[in-house]
Amino acid sequence: MKKRIWKKTIVCLMAAVMVLSCLSGCGKSGGKEPSGQAETDSKTQIADPASISEELTLNGSMPLDYATQFSVDYYDGDYALITIADKDQFLLVPEGKEAPKDLASGIVVIQQPVNRIYLVASAVMDMFASFNGIEALAFTGTDAKNWYIDEARQAMEEGKLVYAGKYSAPDYEMIISGKCNLAIENTMIYHTPEVKEQLEKFGIPVMVDNSSYEENPLGRCEWVKLYGLISGYKEESEAAFAEQEEEFNKIKDKEKSGKKVAFFYITTDGQANVRKSNDYLAKMINMAGGEYIFSDLGTDDDSASSTMSMTMEEFYAAAVDADYIIYNSTIEGDLENLDSLLALSNMLEKFKAVKEGHVYCTTKNLYQSSMELGTIIADIYHMLNGEDGQLTYLYRLE
Repeated sequence: MKKRIWKKTIVCLMAAVMVLSCLSGCGKSGGKEPSGQAETDSKTQIADPASISEELTLNGSMPLDYATQFSVDYYDGDYALITIADKDQFLLVPEGKEAPKDLASGIVVIQQPVNRIYLVASAVMDMFASFNGIEALAFTGTDAKNWYIDEARQAMEEGKLVYAGKYSAPDYEMIISGKCNLAIENTMIYHTPEVKEQLEKFGIPVMVDNSSYEENPLGRCEWVKLYGLISGYKEESEAAFAEQEEEFNKIKDKEKSGKKVAFFYITTDGQANVRKSNDYLAKMINMAGGEYIFSDLGTDDDSASSTMSMTMEEFYAAAVDADYIIYNSTIEGDLENLDSLLALSNMLEKFKAVKEGHVYCTTKNLYQSSMELGTIIADIYHMLNGEDGQLTYLYRLE
């Protein structure tokens, strides 16, 4: 009976909040649809870490070697100020302590322990898995069948992690009654700002992961330090990052092969979808000692998208002489053999890489493996040097 009353109370509260939200939004003029990119509002005022409160004494900051889209400043008493993309700020308050009463406006408080997270940004799951922090998660925006990370799927099968709706349609009742204490979203949340507002009105801090905007691929990995700090696994997360950095360091000073590489997949309408030259996968090819064949693609493009589609004729003209081609199987699933690829377009038979047997495919878990970028760079290096026996996320199509 008490449980039924509790549920009814939550529903009523939600309804009231939504009504107030609608009333407050009346009269606002419509604007263009958000791009999904975390754009900094020109009116946003970022607080100076040295003066966010008279009660807090600044004593240092988190060392970052690659990441530029977040920063962490430390204070006496184990407080920490997190700044995301020079836009959003959060004060991480240690367990048993309170936020200062004179905290600068605009800073959102995150109270530790943070152990009931609603994780929507799928790229972040591998970070939590890398430092054995899955138990800090309670809700996810991806259902079990779409996880390729074993720890995530197992946690869901055991009921320790539950699906609470995708970014645009969360199960508010489940999240609130489950005492969620942090939502980690990807930048798609900017398409549905009302969801972010509703979560915040229910007292749930919302942090938007901006790791995909890091220029250096290892900068993406370095976000693991932030999530380790928040969830209480600081040392473990630093060790996880160091492991991936070491994988890259093993090959970074080796002689570059200069081999030209094309990375693509074929869309349902028969076009070739490729990565722009500023995309992290294109950069990883170059870091591995290869040369991404579309080296200037998208340099004059201001759109947020990191990919573009072209006709197979255009793709043929640009990539027919590529020394290696890598087929992106994360969209439609793994290819079994070379014939499976050639069946998608007979034009591929004329490619140099096909004739020489240098055709590779990615595994389905490539994109969710955000904490394996050092390993993936090493994979590309091994591919370019004929060391197929050392591959993890790539395999040859024969």
